Amino acid sequence: MGYIVNGSQKTGRSLAGIAGIVAVATLVSKVAGLIRQQAIAAAFGVGAAIDAYNYAYVIPGFLLVLLGGINGPFHSAMVSVLSKRERTDGAQLVETITTLVCGILLIITCGLVIFAEPLTDLVAPGLGRTPEGLEIRAIAIQQFRIMAPLALLSGLIGIGFGTLNAADSYWLPSISPLFSSFTLLLGLGLLVLQLGSRITLPEYALQGGLVLAWGTLGGALLQWLVQVPAQWRAGMGTLRLRFNFRQPAVQEVLKVMAPATFSSGMLQINVYTDLFFASFIPQAAAAMGYAGLLVQTPLGILSNVILVPLLPVFSRLADPRDWAELKDRIRQGMILTAATMLPLSALMIPLADPIVRVIYERFAFDRNASQLVTIILVVYSIGMFVYLGRDVLVRVFYALGDGETPFRISVFNIFLNALLDYLFVHPLGAPGLILATVGVNLTSMVMLLWALNRKLGGLPWLQWIQPLVALFGVSLVAGLACWSSSWICRLFWGTEGFMVQLLEIVVSGTLGLGLFVLLTMQLNLPEVNSLGKKLRQKLRR
Repeated sequence: MGYIVNGSQKTGRSLAGIAGIVAVATLVSKVAGLIRQQAIAAAFGVGAAIDAYNYAYVIPGFLLVLLGGINGPFHSAMVSVLSKRERTDGAQLVETITTLVCGILLIITCGLVIFAEPLTDLVAPGLGRTPEGLEIRAIAIQQFRIMAPLALLSGLIGIGFGTLNAADSYWLPSISPLFSSFTLLLGLGLLVLQLGSRITLPEYALQGGLVLAWGTLGGALLQWLVQVPAQWRAGMGTLRLRFNFRQPAVQEVLKVMAPATFSSGMLQINVYTDLFFASFIPQAAAAMGYAGLLVQTPLGILSNVILVPLLPVFSRLADPRDWAELKDRIRQGMILTAATMLPLSALMIPLADPIVRVIYERFAFDRNASQLVTIILVVYSIGMFVYLGRDVLVRVFYALGDGETPFRISVFNIFLNALLDYLFVHPLGAPGLILATVGVNLTSMVMLLWALNRKLGGLPWLQWIQPLVALFGVSLVAGLACWSSSWICRLFWGTEGFMVQLLEIVVSGTLGLGLFVLLTMQLNLPEVNSLGKKLRQKLRR
């Protein structure tokens, strides 16, 4: 990653160096997020406060993830455009884009506050059917209004992420979600000091729900505020208002940002569709949230490690003269995705039950809650490769200045997801909703590959498919070894007790992962060998 100086590229760090920084920072943030979720699980289990929060967070959280996330459309658009320009020209562009985006998002924030009640009913129509559902609905509406300003903050955070990455700064954007987790944990801590063991009682669900909402809002505000000084020091703009919306650079950003936002938004609409059906299933939303975090924690770390360094590389290879190298970089992204996601899926599926119990099962989160979350985690784990593989391909289209193709594919997949949800929810319940999402991501990845093949004048299919199939086979063997080891552990040690469950995870996971590494080394894949060599060099330092 670098920036343009006098027409030439100045490289700040190697891909491996960037990946290392992002990996460590993201790991710290994700671990903090996991601790936050453990605290929530211990305090509320799958009760009304967290169930309501999952519904109330859908739209504000959708905007925060969509616009404010690393590798989101705002981040991708800013990196794609700023990485091709001199840093001295970037400040005015950043200030202009911030003025335009925040003006729009401020209007949206006001709309969310005013229409919180009908929007909550739109997200979760099944809540009005039972007295328990009505209580959850009332809590969710109040949480929704509190979290509405996330819409504005999401734009500021997303632009800040992209701006700092374009200025060769990776640590702060990757670690800033830590501040959000800290704020929420602080709120929960104060609530526990006030209520003690009474926090798990149903009559305190509203109070707990409001703490969750205020903690989330405060965390997002802090996440943006810590970016501002770093952005100023990098010379990438201040809080100054600029209204020169017609300058070519602004139009270039919008050309990527607008369709990319709609495309990513279509993916988030699938989340809403899942929760629409989940609102008719008791405790489904909370269980999906807990299981989703267990998948998103490693997936988020590895996606940032792979996507953040590759996005500016894709952008610099957008010229047709560089497409041969671009195809090599796309293959690199896909191979690294398979080498990380496939074994992770293979290990998480047989170890889903002890993982859920070790991380969540305490206080209000009982054995029944663990069983509900476990089956959903298994289905989530099946689709990890296609989830990240789709993201890699989408970023290639963004780098080529084409946000329309991913958008059209996303529109098609909205209808496909709704159809699959409808077909799977009755026979399979909540796991069926996740299985529908896996099917949609797989379809999306295949369609993106086909479109990319046409756009780039053909892809070397055989060179791509052979290593991917080999990695799938190796992962399958590793998964079977992990399952066999887990079965033996349970036979001799049983299944009860924190240390027993943790030991099962460590022994079986280590065996499966070690076998995967040994077998993958025999494949002699250049991408994996290069990554391994650079990691060994860093470990020796």
